[in-house]
Amino acid sequence: MNFVIDAELCVACLACVRVCPTDAVAVAGDEPLLLQIVDEACIRCGQCLPACPHGAVKVNGEIGKALAIASEGDGVLILSPESVAHFYPATPEQLINACYAAGFRAVTRGVIGDELVAAEYLKLWEEEPWGTMIRSTDPVVVETVRAHYPELVPYLAPVTLPPVAEARYLRAQYGPDLQIVYAGTCPPVTGSDLDAAITFGDLERIFQIRGVAAVDQPVFFERVPEERRRHLSAAGGLPLALLDESKYSSRRFRKIRGLDALPAVARAVAVDRFDLGFVDILSTEGPLDHPLSGPREKLYWRRELLASVEAPRSRQPVVDSGVVASIGATFAFKARPLRADAEAVAAVLEQIGRGPNGRPWDCRACGFETCARFAEAAALGRASMRQCAPYQERRAEEAHRAAAVDTMTGLSTYRVLRDRLAFEVERSKRSNEGFAVLFLDLDRFKEVNDQFGHEAGNDVLRAVAGEVRNAVRASDVAARYGGDEFVVILTRTDLQGGARVGEALRAGIEGVGRRLGYPAGLVTVSIGLAEFDPRQPSESDLLVAADRALYRAKAAGRNAVA
Repeated sequence: MNFVIDAELCVACLACVRVCPTDAVAVAGDEPLLLQIVDEACIRCGQCLPACPHGAVKVNGEIGKALAIASEGDGVLILSPESVAHFYPATPEQLINACYAAGFRAVTRGVIGDELVAAEYLKLWEEEPWGTMIRSTDPVVVETVRAHYPELVPYLAPVTLPPVAEARYLRAQYGPDLQIVYAGTCPPVTGSDLDAAITFGDLERIFQIRGVAAVDQPVFFERVPEERRRHLSAAGGLPLALLDESKYSSRRFRKIRGLDALPAVARAVAVDRFDLGFVDILSTEGPLDHPLSGPREKLYWRRELLASVEAPRSRQPVVDSGVVASIGATFAFKARPLRADAEAVAAVLEQIGRGPNGRPWDCRACGFETCARFAEAAALGRASMRQCAPYQERRAEEAHRAAAVDTMTGLSTYRVLRDRLAFEVERSKRSNEGFAVLFLDLDRFKEVNDQFGHEAGNDVLRAVAGEVRNAVRASDVAARYGGDEFVVILTRTDLQGGARVGEALRAGIEGVGRRLGYPAGLVTVSIGLAEFDPRQPSESDLLVAADRALYRAKAAGRNAVA
């Protein structure tokens, strides 16, 4: 059973990333973000399903395998009891008859697996002492422990999952080649005991393909039904006697619901060395509360419906005691998921940076609990730096600075120049104070590049920019217009004041050439000066006027202010 994300419906809102307990949602791409579910990290908890506001998360069971088994007419279907809620208003009898009509040789209701598992738990409960034992009938809990809390693996009860136990029991009865399909909400995540696992929606699709309608089936069993009664077990596989004997306030029995409790359990067992007794932990209240069972607001309706069709309890065992040798096997844990390289994680954390107080941001905007967990996912290629809000904010600031500051000279860019020029024109009109503009162009800059190389030319540009920066006030604007051209806006300055600044710049830049060791007259500048007078506004652009003055300075023999 696989969870996938429909790229056409997904808008990369990261809601699924935020609720995934095992960081199984990988974020890739740059524009746009692409979300995918990593199958080996997914624990099939289904939390992403209701969290997605766009219905982009889809669940695909192994419908192809299940359909092939049904078509052969020799397979067995383990039908989870919660199916009565999905197929309502079809009765349980009609549903079982529909499964037979679709081609399954036998249909069981999952009771046998619960009974087998309950018998094993009863044996463990009666053994002393066992300190801490964690319930292992929920595959979501088991896979979360395997992935994130390996210190708890030795404390998992060595009892397999009810569907797996039932599959082994059926093969012991009917032969090792029996093909078995499980239809429910919480199938095992891994293993070869089941030939196919499907959702109730997949089973409904099989009915459609096979031309079977559940509501059209007889309301009585057409075949002698498989065992529906319970003897030892409650739903989910725990012994009823254990639940009756141990009240939830008992120190020997703890009822826990939700994966959020696992960190506390791990600390209590592995660090504090407490004996917690039997830890009855499930990821949800039960299969009826699983996201695949339906909307949460219909939970109590589903519970009432399932209770209304519950078969009476048997006074005698409902399983053959001679066919239980393979039940109670310990889990065969595969290796932990791939871990990220420590250097790669450190590199991502370096990119993220730290907050103003020197601590990690841990803002959770990326969908992860901490920056460290995000860095691990990013190092494995399962997260994108576009998810990181502090990183993106810093990049935006850097981009803003890059757009405002010329990287070569450190002066303002042309965009800032045009914006500030428009602002100064409007300010001058309101205050009735004029301002001046200087347009600078190095006279023989091409000769510097040709004779001494472009790197030498860059050194000249940086030195000239430093001279310009030192010659103007903080309220003025010095910008690189392009190439070897510069513009200076002198606020609240008339033509005479502008001429004085221009002459100082001309002499200073001529001195730059001498300091850098160039021949006399090679590094000089021509400067055009224009003034904006709010009492006599001109229709022409102020920069155009300054540029024309610059050409007059060039025509006058260069190294001049006009």
